[in-house]
Order: sequence, then structure tokens, then C-alpha cells
Amino acid sequence: MNIITELYAPFFDKANWVEFFSSSSSWMLLATLIIMECLLSVDNAVVLAAQTKTLDDEKDRRKALTYGLWGAYIFRFIAIGLGTYLINLWQIKVLGALYLVYLAYAHFFKPNKEVEIKEGDAERSFWKTVLSIELMDIAFSVDAVLASLAVADNPVVILIGGFVGILAMRGIANIIARWMDKIPELEGMAYFLIFFIGIKLFLSIPSIGIEIPASAFAVVVALSFIVTIAINKYNVKKRVSN
Repeated sequence: MNIITELYAPFFDKANWVEFFSSSSSWMLLATLIIMECLLSVDNAVVLAAQTKTLDDEKDRRKALTYGLWGAYIFRFIAIGLGTYLINLWQIKVLGALYLVYLAYAHFFKPNKEVEIKEGDAERSFWKTVLSIELMDIAFSVDAVLASLAVADNPVVILIGGFVGILAMRGIANIIARWMDKIPELEGMAYFLIFFIGIKLFLSIPSIGIEIPASAFAVVVALSFIVTIAINKYNVKKRVSN
């Protein structure tokens, strides 16, 4: 109990909140953290958008993201309290990376066959999607929290920055999911990026220590998007000519 009090007391310390509201540097750090969280969350947003696409009902997609949002907030609060202990949880990153590679493999090499939807199947699919979202939140939060701790030392700044970043990431995921509805080829691109993100996450574990720069990932995303749009235009032109 003493350990829990020691870890989480700073969140409720009045002095930390007074410092946050009275210091201009705290607000600048908060803005920096929010931008950083949004950039780090692009990976997660791509994964979430692809996962929610497995749900046919738009209402279910929004509900799954909402449940995932609250789960992410709870885990982020726990993770920030644990702080630097997270550096020892590299196993979570390995499991997350393997799961992402499996998702890409299953999409490209084990296509789902159309089956009759039985009573209860839709609900099971919904909760399976929510569980997948939560697992990915845990894996990606390890990097995000450690990066935040390197930027700011006031737990209030880190907490608010993380929560706003999660909300922004959910917005990005919604946008990507809508694009997938309009451009079907984007789903294949998303799963290619999921495979790439899985490799990127695996390479970042301490025993390997290879960090793929955000700029390199941005180039991969941009090139993938350009190629996908070109394929979409070719397919549309082909369908019109036929």
C-alpha cells in the first residue's frame, strides 16, 4: 500500500497542480507533449483503424473506440505512475510486435470467408475488437510514457499531455477508418503498415536497440499512401472502362 501511495501521490499533490497552472514553462511543455503524443500515436491510429474495420456497423466501431479510449486512459494513469519501471517491460513490446505481424499475415494469407452471422457472433466480434484495442494500447503506451518522462518531470503535465494525446489519436483513427470506406485499397496499405510497425516495435526492444526514426516512418507512410492512391485510380479507371 505504501508503494502505491508513493507512486501515485504526486498526481494529487496540490503543489504540482499549482506549479502547472502558474508556470508558463509547464504550458509550453504540455504543448510539446501533446504534439509528441500525436506523432507517436500515428502507429496506434493505423492499427486501431484497421481493427475497427472488422466491425460492419459504424455505431459498433465508434463504441469500440470509446471503450478502448477509457481503457487507454486507465492504463496510461497506471503506466505514468510506474514510470521508469516500464523500461523492464520489454516483453510487452515483443508480444505486441508478434501480434501485429500475425494480424498482417492473417489479412494477406488467411482471408476471411463469408459466413452466416449467427446470434451472438456480432457481440463476440465486438468484444474481441475491444480487447485487441486494449492490448495495442498497452504495447504502444510503453514507448509513449517513457518518451513523456524524458521531456517533463511534473506528473500533472505528463498526465494531461498523455490524455489529450490519446483523444487526438482516437480522432486520427476515426479519420483513417472513414478513408478506408471510400478507398478500399487503403485497408491493404494499413495492414502493410501494421507489419512494418510490428517489425519497428520489435527492433526497439533493449536487446536489439534499433530505433527507426519517426522521419523514416513518415516517408514509408507517404510512399505507401501515394502507391495506394495510384492503384485506386487505376482500379476505378479499369472499372469505368469495363
